[in-house]
Amino acid sequence: MLLELRVENLLLIERAQLAFAPGLNVLTGETGAGKTVLAHALDLLLGGRARTGIVRPGCAEAYVEGVFSLPPDLDGELGERLPADLEGGAVGRRPASRTPLPSETEGGAVGRRPASRAPLPSETEGGAKELVLARRVGADGRTRAYVNGRSAAVGDLRELGERLLAFYGQHEHRKLTLAAAQLEILDEFCGAEQARRLRECRAAYEQTRALERELHELRELAAARERELDLLDFELGEIEAAAPQQGEHERLCAARERLRRMDALCGAVGQSAEALVPESPEMGGAAQAMAAALARLDGVAGVDPDLDGLGERARALVIEAQDLATELRRYGERLGAQDGALEEVEERLQTLERLMRKHGGTLDGVLEHAVSARARREQLQGAAVALEQATARLREAQGVLDRHVHDLREARRAGAPRLADAVRGELAALAMEQASFEVRLSEREAGAVGGDLVEFVIAPNPGVAAGPLREIASGGELSRVMLALTTACDRELPAAGAGSQTTLVFDEVDAGIGGHTARAVGERLRGLGEGRQVICITHLPQIASLGARHFSIVKDTDADPTRTCVVELGEREVVSELVRMLGAAEDDVSARRHARELRKAA
Repeated sequence: MLLELRVENLLLIERAQLAFAPGLNVLTGETGAGKTVLAHALDLLLGGRARTGIVRPGCAEAYVEGVFSLPPDLDGELGERLPADLEGGAVGRRPASRTPLPSETEGGAVGRRPASRAPLPSETEGGAKELVLARRVGADGRTRAYVNGRSAAVGDLRELGERLLAFYGQHEHRKLTLAAAQLEILDEFCGAEQARRLRECRAAYEQTRALERELHELRELAAARERELDLLDFELGEIEAAAPQQGEHERLCAARERLRRMDALCGAVGQSAEALVPESPEMGGAAQAMAAALARLDGVAGVDPDLDGLGERARALVIEAQDLATELRRYGERLGAQDGALEEVEERLQTLERLMRKHGGTLDGVLEHAVSARARREQLQGAAVALEQATARLREAQGVLDRHVHDLREARRAGAPRLADAVRGELAALAMEQASFEVRLSEREAGAVGGDLVEFVIAPNPGVAAGPLREIASGGELSRVMLALTTACDRELPAAGAGSQTTLVFDEVDAGIGGHTARAVGERLRGLGEGRQVICITHLPQIASLGARHFSIVKDTDADPTRTCVVELGEREVVSELVRMLGAAEDDVSARRHARELRKAA
């Protein structure tokens, strides 16, 4: 139940606070006074889009807050998805830091709240927990959402709000002309099991669509697989014939540089070896000179240990010089044996670099391409098997979808005549006793919501051929059909275990009707309010007179800018408001008598 609605700086409304009662609550006011602003405030709480220019001129932002009592069953169901309260509770209290409302200060524009109002659940022992949904809308159009004082996504408001409040806007009855809306109403009437069937059907449909896409891709793959296989075989043949090795390109580049400078290397090696140990002994050399020095030191060996150590070092130098000369000559011989190797290295590098240009610019890229090409070739070679398997999976998924479509259809076929009977009974109570109403089903291609089309068919008056609701019904008749459908579903859902926890909001559902029909609509709205909370924005005194709590929306044109005030009316004020709605002057005795009679009849 919606306990309180708080609105600040929303279009004409500067500040307003409404404390709603169980049963039927009515909101009335002159045309243009701002009744639809309150409807938009509720829409914002439901996660609706903020329209441009809704912030009151001169203000930085608009603010809407709704306080709901959370029934125990919804508390248990939604508790885990609600942000923790500041005190750690799942739902708990409203934040203590909120700004005082005008009704709580002297001179507020909202008007009084009667002292006899029923205490809120939060003010009573054992009352239901409260859930606070709020929305801020900046002058720049940006919005912020809150749940129990904590920042939340707009989607959170939408998900929570739709469980607590169902909104039927001024033009909501026009949605009845849409086939999708009619199907949704029939499914709602069929109960909770139908909701489960819809979820299962949607999941099966999504699975089928995914498999269809996979099969389509596999068929396209099969059509192009031969061409791609030829290309892959050619590319892999090139790579495998070349058999490149990790790091080979760098090694070959170094070898090429060495071979290009072979003459310089050979000259340096030969001259170095000759300087150490010449080919002709008579030429001397470094090794021979060091050997002569060693002979002189050996001549005094054993005289001085320090000198003996130096002699050992000289001996090592002689041996190292001879070994070095030998290794240099061997290196030179190896260089000489590589005559013609430069051409081989250049040719190998050309082969590798051609592959590198085609496959990533590096030898690592060539090797990676070879790995992916082999995997792709295996995939293509197994495409026929994959195609067969995907076809089998799709066939199985379509069978599952067909079963869900069949189950939905059977439930709809069973529910359609029951819904039609219930609506005809409600229409009779809404001054459409002679109207006929049918729910016709036809088949269509299976989709996420099954394989059925629904058409509401009506003949408002006897002797008139029945036709689709979208073509036959007037605006007033559409309003009554919507109310009849709402009432029929409301009566059916408790039997299906749904309960009546949701607050119903009707924004001028009485459009296009009057007289006895208006009274009948009001009776139905009050009847709905016997088991749940109903809020109705109306311009008809026949409906307004039935409200358990009455709010009046009054425009103050003397203010700059113009502002709208929302006042909760006492019994005397309700009568005066009904006189105004009857189009009479305040001192019109007959109108006032009529207004009292309306209230007495309620």
